[in-house]
Amino acid sequence: MQKLVQKVLRYLKAKGKSLDEVEFVVLDLELTGLDPKVNEIVSAAWVTMRSDRIQLKSARHIINSDVKQLDQSPVYHGIDEQTLNEGVSLKALMTELCDALHGKVLVCHNAYLDWGFIRLNSKALGLEALPLAIVDTMQIEKRRQLKQNTELHQDSLTLTNCRTRYQLPDYDVHNALTDALATAELLLVLTNKIGAGKPLKLSALM
Repeated sequence: MQKLVQKVLRYLKAKGKSLDEVEFVVLDLELTGLDPKVNEIVSAAWVTMRSDRIQLKSARHIINSDVKQLDQSPVYHGIDEQTLNEGVSLKALMTELCDALHGKVLVCHNAYLDWGFIRLNSKALGLEALPLAIVDTMQIEKRRQLKQNTELHQDSLTLTNCRTRYQLPDYDVHNALTDALATAELLLVLTNKIGAGKPLKLSALM
């Protein structure tokens, strides 16, 4: 109960912070499927952001060498059995990711999906993922489009289509590092649109 209270208090405190006060970890996971109970993390990539700047030197891309079933990963992610040999164990991957997230704001495009895999895998490995807060660029864009009475179709909120609406350049999809960078760029555009040049609090993105 005490842990839950602390988590709620931390969340409420985070919402009141200005964007300049927090550091973002923009993450993308490549997965073998959509169910964290049966599917696996193929790779994880992230880049940090602070004060409207993407810190490219911070970029990390880690492959999970423990993947048991690649499924369509060689087709979609370009990761095959040979590439897996260049990776690290899932525990090493999750340990580094949990360290990177601690006290930072996690950003994903479809955070519900990625956070489900992070939460389940970290718990299974005896680790604890403790981001300060979670921001979902897909949900931010959904709220913006609904506010403008835009009709949303099935693929309206994909990362590619969201970027296209703001004239961001096309990137190859299904690469974790490229998608993390693409999400970071989208977040910059969204915060600029929402803030219209004025300082924002983290609550404006949540």
